[in-house]
Amino acid sequence: MASQLRSCVRGVGAALPAHVVTNDELARKVDTSDEWIRQRSGIAQRYVAGEGETTSTLATRAAEAALRNAGLEAGDIDLIVVGTSTPDYTFPATATQVQANLGITHGVAFDLQAVCSGFVFAVATADKFLRSGSNKRALVIGAETFSRILDWNDRTTCVLFGDGAGAIVLEAQESDGAFLSPGVISARLRSDGRHRAKLFVDGGPSTTQTVGHLRMEGKEVFRHAVGMVTDVIHGCLADAGCDAKAIDWFVPHQANRRIIDASADKLGIPREKVVVTVDQHGNTSAASIPLALDIAVKDGRIKKGDLVMIEAMGGGFTWGAALIRW
Repeated sequence: MASQLRSCVRGVGAALPAHVVTNDELARKVDTSDEWIRQRSGIAQRYVAGEGETTSTLATRAAEAALRNAGLEAGDIDLIVVGTSTPDYTFPATATQVQANLGITHGVAFDLQAVCSGFVFAVATADKFLRSGSNKRALVIGAETFSRILDWNDRTTCVLFGDGAGAIVLEAQESDGAFLSPGVISARLRSDGRHRAKLFVDGGPSTTQTVGHLRMEGKEVFRHAVGMVTDVIHGCLADAGCDAKAIDWFVPHQANRRIIDASADKLGIPREKVVVTVDQHGNTSAASIPLALDIAVKDGRIKKGDLVMIEAMGGGFTWGAALIRW
């Protein structure tokens, strides 16, 4: 086989705020209960950013952890892509803040906005840069402080979301392009803007000149989620020339336990191959997949040579999947 470049995972890292908020603690502030939240979402707790904790500070900590795990220095990075819907500022990009925090003065850094699909979109985007040969090593980060855009009087949404950040280091490496060789094998991304009203934030610079709050039609999102994500997953598997049985680990966006289980069942992926962290973190939007990857790598589940499928769906709607040989 002819030699080609493939984007290979060198390291993983994560960062969470100091403050854990349990369902029982939430129930003292909002008309809800631990049983109600667990039954509908599978969530037991979430992390909420406090004073001095922002999307960029969490992203920076996750990036530093990923660099340590990769055995690399900040100066080895020439591309930073941050998936986020909760940037520190309208501009500049959170990625540039991470770049400055790490002391990197070369390369390029930018944010990518695809809501909960942000990390998958960021992986696919960084992969294009690395495979083109324009860049060598990328920090791909999902980071969010969704607690800052929640309406804490809306019990249907405020109980579901949390804050955090996760990161991976991708490196362009010479590859024979074989199915068993490491790196990003395939990725499929999709969007359909007709669904905006089902999951959106009711503010923005150009409309209300405010940040706004998250609004969601939960039943509608659930109804669309399973069908949409299985579509891109099947596309990724077709591109790779394999089927779902080849997947060692399924790492979906951690939005809702019922969506995760229904997606795995529809794809024929055994539940013991599914990485689930929604109970610990809640829905951390673009941060959820890299947070889950970090846990599964650190506890020894995801090992070198494993075939990992990541997938997500977010507001817009956006949805996507990527198949990675670890």
